[in-house]
Amino acid sequence: MTNSSEDAEKNEKLGTTLFMIDKSTTKLTRRAILGAFAATAISAAPFFPGVTAYARGAGDIRRLRFYSGRTGENINLIYWIDGNYVPESMREINHFFRDWRNNQVHTIDARTVDFLSATHSILRVTEPYMLLSGYRSPQTNRMLRARSNNVAQNSLHLTGKAADIRLNSRSVAQIAQAAQSCNAGGVGRYSRSNFVHVDCGAVRNWGR
Repeated sequence: MTNSSEDAEKNEKLGTTLFMIDKSTTKLTRRAILGAFAATAISAAPFFPGVTAYARGAGDIRRLRFYSGRTGENINLIYWIDGNYVPESMREINHFFRDWRNNQVHTIDARTVDFLSATHSILRVTEPYMLLSGYRSPQTNRMLRARSNNVAQNSLHLTGKAADIRLNSRSVAQIAQAAQSCNAGGVGRYSRSNFVHVDCGAVRNWGR
């Protein structure tokens, strides 16, 4: 699929590359998260030039901004265009969210990606998330469980369904409140360690 000149101009303003879309891979099964995006489309507009046109027209655009203090890597990419996930972007997300201790890569659940992006839009920040933990291999999970009682044996990190995040410009309480408003999964507050856990499992919350 070739981008039109109008799309290319919008894309240049966004500072990213629009990739080819494989529509055969699209699965629309995230009603709760889609509702969260619908509610935040207008608030996201100042940071996504052209997003309102996409939302009201043929579709929308979703972006993910992250950096990792563990690896020194960062991503700032569009992963959803006009109702379709961008395969190249999703693969880059999988790699970025890998277990940095052993470089094992796992598919990150698209619902978690949507959850993170929706929460970021609600918070109205341009600062990227800091990723503390994305995918966690069984070996890493066992090691962490030996060190802490807060690590679940069947953690959703093991299946690419969870992420631990931080924002310097927002408190744990603010991030958690925004995430909970999505009603899209689990939200854990870890104020002493200054991070929030989000996952696409059952809707629940814990911590303070």
